[in-house]
Amino acid sequence: MRKKLFRIAMLAGAAILASVLIFVLVLVTQREQVLAFTVRRTAGWTNTDVVLRVSDSGRSQVWVSNGTGVTHDGPLGDTSRFRIGSITKTFVATVVLQLVDEGRITLDGTIADQLPDVVPGGERITVRQLLNHTSGLYDYMKNPGMSTNRWRGAERFTGYRPQQLLDSAFRQEPYFAPGSRFRYSNTNYIVLGTLIEHVTGNGYGDEITRRILHPLQLSHTTIPGADPAIPAPAIRAHRTLDDGTTADVTEMNPALDWAAGEMLSTTADLDTFLGALLTGRLTSERSLAEMMRTVPMGLGFHYGLGLQRFEPPCGEPVWGHGGELLGYLAFAYRSVAGRSMSMVIASAHSSDAIPLYATVTATFCLA
Repeated sequence: MRKKLFRIAMLAGAAILASVLIFVLVLVTQREQVLAFTVRRTAGWTNTDVVLRVSDSGRSQVWVSNGTGVTHDGPLGDTSRFRIGSITKTFVATVVLQLVDEGRITLDGTIADQLPDVVPGGERITVRQLLNHTSGLYDYMKNPGMSTNRWRGAERFTGYRPQQLLDSAFRQEPYFAPGSRFRYSNTNYIVLGTLIEHVTGNGYGDEITRRILHPLQLSHTTIPGADPAIPAPAIRAHRTLDDGTTADVTEMNPALDWAAGEMLSTTADLDTFLGALLTGRLTSERSLAEMMRTVPMGLGFHYGLGLQRFEPPCGEPVWGHGGELLGYLAFAYRSVAGRSMSMVIASAHSSDAIPLYATVTATFCLA
């Protein structure tokens, strides 16, 4: 526990230092130059490939750095596909809130009333608590061999059904009583994906496609199911393993993540999606306000209903989500004023927060 607290403190300190350094640069340098520097340094520090897209007032810029020298399926750019991990949760939450708008899901009703006989103790857990990770449900990815953030060898191609993921979670005791505090748990979004399917009679991915991807013309965003490949143009990812060898980690069966993190997208599509969501094009005004009601996460982050709020060292908060799967770190954030950033770091070695803090600061700390 002491080691974990020390690491968190070190990460927080390093992130703050990085933000301060970038903030000083921003004060004396054009934002575009700072972002180009940040992308180059991120690729150089971590030996990764980076794609960053920043949009503001209808104008977008893209920065790319190939720090690994890996040959990709076409040139890297804002239409290159990658695994977005937990940013999938924002898509799922949006569909849930649309169903709330339609009167088919009750946000503060219990999951037992709306999805009977699925969640143990579900008569005490509300849909809101699932969305904002205050349900207390055990995270199935904490069980051995159940995390796609870890190298699993040949097991990475094994398929799973959603009920298997829930069974794995429910064999463990809940972390705490529902509503008493926050703890991030992928199990919450497996339950929410199951709820969408129960209410609509359709696959949760089909609902995302019909309600979000098609209307917004997000043609490079997909829900892969059991398909291990990333369609071209794909950003490939590698990872140095504990034994010192390097493995291509691009392909894997994402069914282990399902509604908690299986989706593929691009920085351009994430930019479009987040802009539509936060300007009220996908839900009612009331539902968007509910999505932006938050509980503290720590390290400057707060969690709403499938949305994270982060407060940079200047200006207003930004809204979005981050995602991680083995080899991929993804971030998508937008200010209420309309400036946005979407970013992928491929062949990433860990969930290091420093590149995120530095890039967010460089993006949002200059008028």
